[in-house]
Amino acid sequence: MPESLPPAVTVDAGLRSRADADPGAAPGATPDTPLIRVAGLSLHYGAARALHDVTLDIPPRQVTAFIGPSGCGKSTLLRCFNRMNDLIDHVRIEGSVTIADQPIYSPEVDVIELRKRVGMVFQKSNPFPKSIYENVAYALRLHGVRDRRTLDDVVERSLRGAALWDEVKDRLHASALGLSGGQQQRLCIARAIAIEPQILLMDEPASALDPIATARIEDLILDLKKDFTIVIVTHNMQQAARISDRTAFFYLGELIEADTTRNLFTRPSRKQTEDYVTGRFG
Repeated sequence: MPESLPPAVTVDAGLRSRADADPGAAPGATPDTPLIRVAGLSLHYGAARALHDVTLDIPPRQVTAFIGPSGCGKSTLLRCFNRMNDLIDHVRIEGSVTIADQPIYSPEVDVIELRKRVGMVFQKSNPFPKSIYENVAYALRLHGVRDRRTLDDVVERSLRGAALWDEVKDRLHASALGLSGGQQQRLCIARAIAIEPQILLMDEPASALDPIATARIEDLILDLKKDFTIVIVTHNMQQAARISDRTAFFYLGELIEADTTRNLFTRPSRKQTEDYVTGRFG
């Protein structure tokens, strides 16, 4: 039998709310126990080394931001958490990543199950060329949900969770491609949370949006962290300061420093971090 992560909320006709089950972490875990642990992680694209011996703990139900200049390994590390790098040829990984004390690179891990537990929102919104309703219901249908009432309930709950319901409730069966850029990104978030993952990965989710849409995404992230562990990659240091609880600074594939966001921006322990957050380079 494939090894899977600890039991999550089951996607079926009896879908439960997150209040009924805490898929938070391993038995005996406390709110301060890291949900994601990275230990000695190095990643190579062929002969090129993209990550260098990264060790990092990520707590549950907080926002952790990855910052650093382009090409420093932020997105590469983010993709390690749902094994998206497996899809790239000639990738080699050393070290370990555990989620709720389960080693996700174990050969026995069911990668499809892992990706159900670890949702992802990409830099460019990518709604399917379907209706708003079907965009959210798509993953549920893939998992065999056919009951219309269940689908209706989850679609509404997910759109409300993504702060989009009031804007689209009267046009659920219109094409998602007719939404604005900010609405499309919130739709992608609704689609990601529809199957109630444990973790949400966000790779620069607001970088292509205008300031008003960006503010709505940031407000949404702050609301979602009540139910999800969020890891976000951002080039915008002000955004990291506004929305994250913890920040990790990367440079040339190395983790330079990780701390609470307040400490990292006001009292960094490394000169390199201070130079970056004060704009001396980057």
